[in-house]
Amino acid sequence: MAHAAPTSHRRGTRASHRSGGIAGPIQPTTWLGLTFALIFGLVLTARTHPGLHAAGLTLLAMLLPLTLAVATTARRHGHGSTPAALSTALAFALVILHFLL
Repeated sequence: MAHAAPTSHRRGTRASHRSGGIAGPIQPTTWLGLTFALIFGLVLTARTHPGLHAAGLTLLAMLLPLTLAVATTARRHGHGSTPAALSTALAFALVILHFLL
């Protein structure tokens, strides 16, 4: 009976998972998409229908961490379009004000 050597101890060459992630600065469409989604969430929360209001709150709750993650990545890789990044920052500030007031 032939003995088969276990292969779990072997390590092949593998590419780093960090090598090709982001090729450059944040794309303007990312900023503009976040701006649109944040404003749309604010519009939904202003509605009187409970389902639409809840949908807006859910959307904003999901977008806040995503916007922070994109902004953090932009600090490392470049923000790309300054006007688009500023529009997202303004929309983000409006959302924060909406939650605080």
